Amino acid sequence: MAKFLNRALPMASNLLPGPFHSEAQYLNLIGKTLRKGTWQEGRNGGTVSLFGEKMEFSLEKNRVPVLTTKKFAWKTCLKELLWFISGSTNNKLLSDQNVGIWNDNASQEFKKSININYKNPDDLGPIYGHQWRFFNAKYTGCDDDYSEQGVDQLDYIIKSLEQPETRYSRRLVMSAWNPCQLHEMVLPPCHILTHFSVNSDDELSCAIYQRSGDIGLGVPFNIASYSFLTCLIAQHCSLKPKKLVHFIGDAHIYASHIPALKEQMSRRPYLPPIFRINERDNINDYILDDFKLDNYSSYPAIKMDMIA
Repeated sequence: MAKFLNRALPMASNLLPGPFHSEAQYLNLIGKTLRKGTWQEGRNGGTVSLFGEKMEFSLEKNRVPVLTTKKFAWKTCLKELLWFISGSTNNKLLSDQNVGIWNDNASQEFKKSININYKNPDDLGPIYGHQWRFFNAKYTGCDDDYSEQGVDQLDYIIKSLEQPETRYSRRLVMSAWNPCQLHEMVLPPCHILTHFSVNSDDELSCAIYQRSGDIGLGVPFNIASYSFLTCLIAQHCSLKPKKLVHFIGDAHIYASHIPALKEQMSRRPYLPPIFRINERDNINDYILDDFKLDNYSSYPAIKMDMIA
């Protein structure tokens, strides 16, 4: 692996001042991992990895840290987020919208390899949406109705934020990690803990903890998704978005992604775009057309293979 690790890689924050700082943190994470990471052979291939990384992104004035150093599929990211919010675990609802990010994990071959077999071939088990909206409700399939079952963590957070007497609570936590149901999931959750906080200026911040982060493909999606979610909840609860703090346990780069990420590091970011949201009365009623990304400029896409 030594041929991949260029010890002279630049630190992006030294090159990119002011408004470019958010994306510079992501580019710096790439460079730091390539310089200081250790080689690991994992479940799905070799990686260069670091443990215990942190990034912080401003969300003020609804500017969101969507990557500009490569074309980012922000609508695909939003479709998945709205799918999480709905509580669904049916991959067909995504694939029908040309979102294929869960297809490999939904395949019968993959599910057979981990001894999972559901009646519906598109069933992913009690992953994110189920835990967000029906935490620990007994899972009987993606087509079943779980209303009034389990714990609706997202609803609890929204109701708490809507009330002045509870919006400053330090208990506004949402967990996707449920040890009781991990064996029923096609993939244990990677972004596992979400913590919201409101300051005295009624600005909403979000901290997420991600146990495992694929820096090339997964982490950009996670940064954007939780930025979108924070801005959405802030507006929905009459607050202002402040920042996203992103903690990653195992931050890693797959060997096959290294050349592409080196190319991405050579690009100078554009100004972060502005996220616009139409208002709805119920968090469950938002649709893709309610969102717009203004002033988004980017470099061309960079191809990297999805590794399930």
